[in-house]
Amino acid sequence: MTRRSPSSVVDSYSSLPIREAVNAPACFAGFSYTRPQPQYPSVADSRATSTAISSPALSRASRSFLLADMDGRSVRDNRACATCIAQLGTHQRSQINWHLDNDDDCRLCQVAATKPEAFTKPFCDFLTENPTVFHTVDYSKAKLRAAGYKELPPRESWAGKIHAGGKYYVSRNGSSIIAFAVGRGYKTGQAPGFAMVGGHIDAVTARLKPVSTKPNKAGFLQLGVAPYAGALNETWWDRDLAIGGRVIVRDPSTGKTSSRLVRLDWPIAKVPTLAPHFGVGIMGQKNKETQAVPVIGLESTGDDAETERLGPEGAFVNTQPPKLVKLISKELGITSYSDIVNWELELYDSQPAQTIGLDRDMISAGRIDDKLCSWGALTGLLAAEDKEDDTYVKLIALFDDEEIGSKLRQGAGGTFLPSVVERAVEALNPDTYGPGLKGQVYAKSFLLSADVSHAGNPNFLGEYLPDHIPQLNVGIVVAGDSNGHMTTDAVSTAVLARVAELIGHRLQPFQIRNDSRSGGTIGPMLSSMMGCKAADAGMPQLSMHSIRATTGALDPGLGVQFFKGFLDNWEKVDNEWEH
Repeated sequence: MTRRSPSSVVDSYSSLPIREAVNAPACFAGFSYTRPQPQYPSVADSRATSTAISSPALSRASRSFLLADMDGRSVRDNRACATCIAQLGTHQRSQINWHLDNDDDCRLCQVAATKPEAFTKPFCDFLTENPTVFHTVDYSKAKLRAAGYKELPPRESWAGKIHAGGKYYVSRNGSSIIAFAVGRGYKTGQAPGFAMVGGHIDAVTARLKPVSTKPNKAGFLQLGVAPYAGALNETWWDRDLAIGGRVIVRDPSTGKTSSRLVRLDWPIAKVPTLAPHFGVGIMGQKNKETQAVPVIGLESTGDDAETERLGPEGAFVNTQPPKLVKLISKELGITSYSDIVNWELELYDSQPAQTIGLDRDMISAGRIDDKLCSWGALTGLLAAEDKEDDTYVKLIALFDDEEIGSKLRQGAGGTFLPSVVERAVEALNPDTYGPGLKGQVYAKSFLLSADVSHAGNPNFLGEYLPDHIPQLNVGIVVAGDSNGHMTTDAVSTAVLARVAELIGHRLQPFQIRNDSRSGGTIGPMLSSMMGCKAADAGMPQLSMHSIRATTGALDPGLGVQFFKGFLDNWEKVDNEWEH
């Protein structure tokens, strides 16, 4: 292939082919995948990065090293120029490939310039390594800690803990997380505006039932699962499925209970289809209780899943397949099976995220909805500017449970976001906080509800409105709905258009046909709850709610670019409006 410089790709996001400017490493060309260690910068492994980022004298290269997710990766892929290498710490330099064909190949320079192609590989790595909502929150915490953010305990007072220039995060249920940075120029007594990006990190999946043991049939071991949102549809059949989630463990010596993450990232389960020779093809209605039961192995001599007990009477582990309990115990180093109090495990597509197409200009992956926008929001916050005269607050909120209505306490329909905003404002203004100040804050704030939108499907263009057909690798999609399923209006669209103008980004409009059914987002519920300006916008994808979807190879980076631009410019844009 002819090599194109990254800058030539960025000049026109919609021009194709993209070719090698967005090529992922060889492991994404096929199905093989080797997990790097560590998966993402931890506090211990990124000590040099964390120290630099929490310092006002942060080097551009150190922050780019974190955003490019280079820690623990193959040195072959960590290309950097001499100028950037000179700004790195010893730990970081040891993981850099010093050999470049030209300086345009420097990944650190590309990230610092927010070039979209620089974020293709980090996003693919993130999707592959963080399949469940719990892993995603853990990943986010590690990234935030490495960038100098401090955790706020939700059960403690925040008085005296939040200050101008400070960076913080708080989580709920281990499955939702909010992070925010207070402007360095903020003065106590002011009503700070909040630039907020909200997304969701849950995905369509199938979760293990409270009693997941099934009787052996036809020589197979099976697993009892229940669909979450629209899972176990036709796209889930005959897929290689892995298992992951969180395990609740009690320490027998202290009696303390804790949560442990687990990921069995090789294929464990499969939902087999019936051959069309029987008169019933793969497509059509199937009974999800009786005909979509995953097989997880073959029974062997002496197997008796119905009678084997791994714990005392009434123990949780007695309700689960013994082989699965033993496997997870081994993975977590648990010696006594009855120490497992409970778990929340789910099935997921085990195939890694990878670039596809003749020019590898698309990404095929599971769980793109809505990790595409949520990852972009997190990365955009970490990449956001930190200026002396900033007085507003930059915030991202990543929620669980959107796919099932956002009604639980960790969902956007709960109190999580407004309570964090109000507690932060109270901590900044302990003497003047009240309904008046709170009302001022929301009046000066804007919520960007960031969820994936529908890219135009070339095989079904008749289902789209003309001039409302988003394309991949072009720019963020602004979604409207006349019946209030989206929170976008003329004012909020103008705000996003102004942000796009300031950063050189292209917006794409989308609305469904009158004879189609619209989906929903977190935007309407949050904007009505808080009373702030709001819009729905996100990156496009094909095959929404399939087990495996497709987006553009540049779309993760275009999302980072726009979310960063919004967070950096909302204060400026808000001050341009006549209120």
